[in-house]
Amino acid sequence: MLDADTAARFAQLTLGHLTREWPYKLDQILTGPDDLARPSTLHPIFHGSFDWHSCVHGWWQVMRLARLFPEMAATPAIEALADRMLVADRVAGELAYLDRPMTGGFERPYGWGWLLALHDELALRPDRPWATALEPLARAFAQRFAAYLPKLAYPVRSGKHDSTAFALIHALRWARTHDAVLAGLIEARSQGWFGADRDARPWEPSGEDFLSATLCEAVLMQDVLGTAFAPWLAAFMPDPSGPSIACLRTPATVSDRSDGRLAHLDGLNLARAWCWRSLAGDLPDPAAARATADAHLAAALPHLADDYMGEHWLATFALLAITA
Repeated sequence: MLDADTAARFAQLTLGHLTREWPYKLDQILTGPDDLARPSTLHPIFHGSFDWHSCVHGWWQVMRLARLFPEMAATPAIEALADRMLVADRVAGELAYLDRPMTGGFERPYGWGWLLALHDELALRPDRPWATALEPLARAFAQRFAAYLPKLAYPVRSGKHDSTAFALIHALRWARTHDAVLAGLIEARSQGWFGADRDARPWEPSGEDFLSATLCEAVLMQDVLGTAFAPWLAAFMPDPSGPSIACLRTPATVSDRSDGRLAHLDGLNLARAWCWRSLAGDLPDPAAARATADAHLAAALPHLADDYMGEHWLATFALLAITA
């Protein structure tokens, strides 16, 4: 369970890099010399945490912690930073980046989903102006989802940023509160892509995964199907304790946490813990699923700050897992 000490640790980790501009990995296609600019010019809000999407979900993490633990020592600093950063003129700067040429694929779909998750979290604080300020950016990414999903002939079944299922988990949860038409589109496309999937035979993990394609699909369909989910899961994963999905029950080994892509596997362990905990109540042996989640958590939690390649993002996935 998430306690005050753990929340404080996660918050301090992430506050240390939310506005740290260097090093930074841009997601950018250069169309001319005028496109060259420093990260804080291109992205007035999300120029920390090594890359745009990590900064977005770092904000989701600290804002969630501040809401859940208002008496936490870091909460005043988090809220003061939000008052300074989550404002209309900075949001306008982020929107201006989307208006540049050749930005249609910018952060698609991982960053899109996380931006909607951040707005959804901010909306739980109607006493503060942050959600209102960020809403135009959330709407812009919702429009991108609405234009993109009908054209996506096949879902991206990936363990990395291009995963369709993972992004749509966040997008659907946002849309059910903020955009009923988009919610209906996500539900329909998800059922079309995944509804007939049966008898999963995963080959996971791939060497640089931080998501489980198989388990993220199941979590998405849990949200999409509601009361119809149990029979779908029984067909998709008929033997959760059997050999065909043993790879999903075994924590991944990380060989070099200073290598940002190999360090993804710590995130995979946390993402699997989140998925197993989310699915446990719909599985034949919930206790076994939770024990599997705990084993994955134990493999990753001691390493959140071993190197900046993990530190700039892992605490978010730890929070997802612990609060599943």
